[in-house]
Amino acid sequence: MIVYTVGTFDLLHVGHLALLEYCKSLGSVLAVGVASDRVVKSYKPNMPVIPLEQRVEMLEALSCVDIVRTYDELEYVTGCKELNVDIFVIGEDWGDKPHNLAVELYLKSTGKQIKQVLYNPRTSSTMIKRNVMAQANHTS
Repeated sequence: MIVYTVGTFDLLHVGHLALLEYCKSLGSVLAVGVASDRVVKSYKPNMPVIPLEQRVEMLEALSCVDIVRTYDELEYVTGCKELNVDIFVIGEDWGDKPHNLAVELYLKSTGKQIKQVLYNPRTSSTMIKRNVMAQANHTS
């Protein structure tokens, strides 16, 4: 079984690791899609602080990750088709935007699964960035 999940994976942290280990537990191959800066800019107010190539390198170093692929368009059907995924794992903030609905329709039409997971409340890249900024402002 091929499991696929997507994200920015900026400032790799324990929340990312928990997600990726969970995804790996669902199948034999874990593929991770990493959003380019252009994609991130289209849906997030904050740009990644870690360059795309380094985010890819960090994910490739994890033993639970088998395939890392970047994507430069905000759509997921292409990745699901290219990888022939069995399970697509999404986060709790999925929503009903056209790119989300398109992959849901594709997966349903091909008999594939979509699993939604809750984010790890312990940390996030946004929380880490806020903490760094708060500490920087406190010490200056």
